[in-house]
Amino acid sequence: MRGKNVMITGANSGIGKQTGIDLAKMGATIIMIARNKERAFAALEEIKEASKSEKIDLFIADLSDQDSIRSMVKNFKKNYKKLDVLINNAGIMLTKRRSTKEGYEMTLATNHLGHFLLTSLLLQTLIKSAPARIINVSSVAHKFGNLDFDDLQLEENFNGLLAYGNSKLANIMFTYALARHLEGTGVTVNALHPGTVKTNFGKRNESRWSRLFFKFLHLFFSDVKKGAKTSVYLASSPEIEEISGKYFVKSKLKKSSRASYDEEVQEKLWTISEKLTHTSYTQLLNEESLIQPTWQKKRKQIIIRFLIFFFMKLLKEKKYTYIIDLRREMKI
Repeated sequence: MRGKNVMITGANSGIGKQTGIDLAKMGATIIMIARNKERAFAALEEIKEASKSEKIDLFIADLSDQDSIRSMVKNFKKNYKKLDVLINNAGIMLTKRRSTKEGYEMTLATNHLGHFLLTSLLLQTLIKSAPARIINVSSVAHKFGNLDFDDLQLEENFNGLLAYGNSKLANIMFTYALARHLEGTGVTVNALHPGTVKTNFGKRNESRWSRLFFKFLHLFFSDVKKGAKTSVYLASSPEIEEISGKYFVKSKLKKSSRASYDEEVQEKLWTISEKLTHTSYTQLLNEESLIQPTWQKKRKQIIIRFLIFFFMKLLKEKKYTYIIDLRREMKI
């Protein structure tokens, strides 16, 4: 991972922070995205200390606020020209319905729409950096999801678990649709379930009983080191370099819910998400159409150069010189 730039949302705590530590130990430059400035700077120092790396950077953005995301990306592009890995990790779960300033349900806005927008804004940078990877941290809770496009914002029947399940189902559907759209660009995208992990999950709930409930559940959860393993694997392993549009659990390929594979629903969610985030992936990918064959040519050139170098090196070895001399003596 040396020389690679890795952006991680929600990197100030839990799985995101541990993922940052592990990848920093492998030599990557970690670009943290976090909402709370004070906690983010404290986490930055923790990652530096734990990884023994100084290559940690921080940008502040609230994923429920689209203006905040756009501002952060502008700032990022002023400082970086390359992005090798984007890990869409941040996530929340609420027991009471809350709205963003755009009027969207907070869970969907943070967990799905925020990452949908962020990915679109970074798409050109990722394609220019190819081979690159996008990793969407979903959850087994996507199986509880049931996207109702007549009430996508759950204004009529809000339920915290349903809202969370819907957002995680959206993560996976976005992954599958994006993989199709990115074919031939050198950018892969995969989703994962990190396992049931002890994090700060549930701390944003106002209800005292809700916070106590999540604390009780944490007694049965595993630690963040285990939870970060699949994210680290998908970000760094050469085994999955060309694998895209898949769902992983414990670093293994798994099937997601039957509903998640419905391409018609995927494309409908895609269209609605573009509308709600005021972005167009189609336009972005058309702009990058000239870059797609460039990556393929670049890869071919690298292979040819390696073969030429390897062949020339073999010719210089004594055993090949001996064969040539022997042929001369035999006048072949």
